[in-house]
Amino acid sequence: MTDLARPAALLSPLDLHGLPLANRVVMAPLTRGRAGADRVPTEVNATYYAQRAAAGLVISEATTISPQANGWLESAGMYTDAQQQGWAKVADAVHQAGGKIFMQLWHTGRASHSSFHDGEPAVAPSAIAISGDHAHTPEGKQPYETPRALETDELPGVVADYKQAAQRAKDAGLDGVEVHSANGYLLDEFLQSKTNHRTDRYGGSVENRYRLLGEVLSAVTEVWESNRVGVRLSPNGAFNDMGSPDYREQFTYAFEQLDKLNLAYLHVMDGLGFGFHDLGAPVTLAEVRQHYHGVVMGNCGYDRDSADQAIVGGDADLISFGRPYISNPDLVERFANGWPLAPEAEMSAWYSPTGAKGYTDFPAYQEQV
Repeated sequence: MTDLARPAALLSPLDLHGLPLANRVVMAPLTRGRAGADRVPTEVNATYYAQRAAAGLVISEATTISPQANGWLESAGMYTDAQQQGWAKVADAVHQAGGKIFMQLWHTGRASHSSFHDGEPAVAPSAIAISGDHAHTPEGKQPYETPRALETDELPGVVADYKQAAQRAKDAGLDGVEVHSANGYLLDEFLQSKTNHRTDRYGGSVENRYRLLGEVLSAVTEVWESNRVGVRLSPNGAFNDMGSPDYREQFTYAFEQLDKLNLAYLHVMDGLGFGFHDLGAPVTLAEVRQHYHGVVMGNCGYDRDSADQAIVGGDADLISFGRPYISNPDLVERFANGWPLAPEAEMSAWYSPTGAKGYTDFPAYQEQV
């Protein structure tokens, strides 16, 4: 491959508000379920992230902020000293490999199940169950349950959990945090009218439905400078039974509010490969740019060339890649050299708590030839 064929824009460096990124390829957050029952990252997690540290930025797997936030088998947490120590080892491994890493902060909301909480129901903005086939639980596949609506006076405690997890991430040596407000988890549930039927100050209007996300960001930016805090949104998403008739009005308002905060970036799942609610035309990055004027990261379904074109065309500054990073730890090098990508990993290996198998055992291209 000649230099002219290289994705020059995608591979160009970016100064992210004083944090130098070697390229504009981002490793998207990927929940892989390898942290064990105590949700403490181990050496195998450190190896996994270090293998992929050539990305301009690594975003960690979704990491729960409290026991209440749990809802995935053996996903990592950030609310105990042991978890913080485990993440410190991960951050050190990524830095030793020359990379940068943000932690994605997560509360699963109604996507959780009572078996994660000693029989107590999952929590949500409103008592509305996911319409779907089943939840993956410690007891195997189980029907989705109706969550308990959080009381108004409980919400400051949720905000405090986000702040404490952000502090632990900073103390563990990560480079920043991303607040997960996408894919039908708690903050997305508050944001959207489909899942938020509240009558208090956290529901009933686009402004009120945004309120909890705004309070979380206010708290997190007391720990981190705002330009070390990202936010992820999924305006087009149907995952976890999402999609609201007023999605365009709601997310336009969110973009405009976030534009005031001098964030590290806005991470938008604009691609439709993760499911589309089909309630109107998809929100595009060009539309996002009309309302948000900071660093924009696109996600979902991009390949090397479409990612490069999104940056060349000005729609995005960064593009994150999820599934390609599972079986291509050297994704940046493959992009740079025009090497073929490895076959997509079997879905059974994506999320299975199987240690190194299907996790750190994918070879780099040069190890195969």
